[in-house]
Amino acid sequence: MEFGFTTAAYVVAAVLFILSLGGLSGQESAKRAVWYGITGMALAVCATLIGPGSGLWLLSLLLIAGGGAIGYVVAQRVQMTEMPQLVAAMHSLVGLAAVFVGYNAHFELSRVLAMDPAEREALHGFAELLAHKTSVEQSILRVELFLGIFIGAVTFTGSVIAYGKLAGKVSSAATKLPGGHVLNAAAAALSVLCLIWYFGSGGFLPLFLMTLFALFIGYHLIMGIGGADMPVVVSMLNSYSGWAAAAIGFSLGNDLLIVVGALVGSSGAILSYIMCKAMNRSFVSVILGGFGGSAGPAMEVEGEQIAIDADGVATALDEADSVIIIPGYGMAVAQAQQSVSELTKRLRAKGKEVRFAIHPVAGRLPGHMNVLLAEAKVPYDIVLEMDEINEDFPDTDVVIVIGSNDIVNPAAQDDPNSPIAGMPVLECWKAKQVFVSKRGQGTGYSGIENPLFFKDNTRMFYGDAKKSLDELLTKIS
Repeated sequence: MEFGFTTAAYVVAAVLFILSLGGLSGQESAKRAVWYGITGMALAVCATLIGPGSGLWLLSLLLIAGGGAIGYVVAQRVQMTEMPQLVAAMHSLVGLAAVFVGYNAHFELSRVLAMDPAEREALHGFAELLAHKTSVEQSILRVELFLGIFIGAVTFTGSVIAYGKLAGKVSSAATKLPGGHVLNAAAAALSVLCLIWYFGSGGFLPLFLMTLFALFIGYHLIMGIGGADMPVVVSMLNSYSGWAAAAIGFSLGNDLLIVVGALVGSSGAILSYIMCKAMNRSFVSVILGGFGGSAGPAMEVEGEQIAIDADGVATALDEADSVIIIPGYGMAVAQAQQSVSELTKRLRAKGKEVRFAIHPVAGRLPGHMNVLLAEAKVPYDIVLEMDEINEDFPDTDVVIVIGSNDIVNPAAQDDPNSPIAGMPVLECWKAKQVFVSKRGQGTGYSGIENPLFFKDNTRMFYGDAKKSLDELLTKIS
């Protein structure tokens, strides 16, 4: 009866997770989708606690309460601008959990195999499940837990490095050890040899050595990816964490973990593919950590950056009929989304057409800008994706770029040696006037110079984005 209830609860939870993923595809249904996910997870946890083999439910409740308390404190302290590094940190925990579960399955299997038949009859829970496996099933389990540990270890160190790069604690430059991809390939080949060794012996040493190789691969893969490509890395690690969770499910014999892990893994992989396409990158090269470098010396940028003050921008906006706003990570850092929303309201009240252009990799997390604008109550129908709005720039009077660099960089089209060569970008330089809100004259997080800032129709609106926009608002009634 308990087993039937647990299975039924898992089916309902899986359906809720699928509805949650489906709802997240639209901004208007996203809130409802989040609640589907919360309900599904609560149901899954409750079903697991009261299901068969759950003798340690009190300890489980204590651990859930402790983890929930930590999560609550972190959620209260973390700003929306820190969400990308928080997501990377969460991925690292999923990877680490896969490693621990895999090792636990290995030790439990070794312990069960060392028992005599009479002792095995008294086992309960996971150990009882292992005791009834045939030799073929035990071999399959070894492969499952081996792969789970491998994927988890890669996810763990990769996510830690991604967190460091996003948080500014690790250099955002693409860095590889001497040997580059050869080292990654060698570590992967040695891991395969360890799998063969472990499959035959079932010993601890090949498992441990493989873990070291996998930890190195995760570290070296992400270190070799530049800061400009971090949004893709985050979605890629999301996929890795999903497959790690699925591997945990196979090791534990938990169908829901397998389903949920597959959902997260496949959706993360699809998102990574979409983002790679938006950046004109090869998905395979992302997996191998081989993108973000340049083919040769970049073209020299001629001219100078011409500054403008709030009065000048206000005058141009007053004379304009159509305005496109391009938000980037600088808007998130300055927490200027509310000021952007107020500017939008005032311009639309004057009868001006105002729209937003969102690049697929704007910010440091997929959908980062959409979340910020939704938080500021910007109407969904004026927030458009790159493919929907790129052709409208030649007919636009004013473009306001807020804290963006690579996604509005014409070098992607004009400089074959640029690190972002071939990447589709928002062609805002084709508008009549472009105003760039930027802290200073630096190259920004990715370290790539932007010829847009030197064009004749571009003016630099220097300063913190929020302070600059608040000053601009005083000029627009």
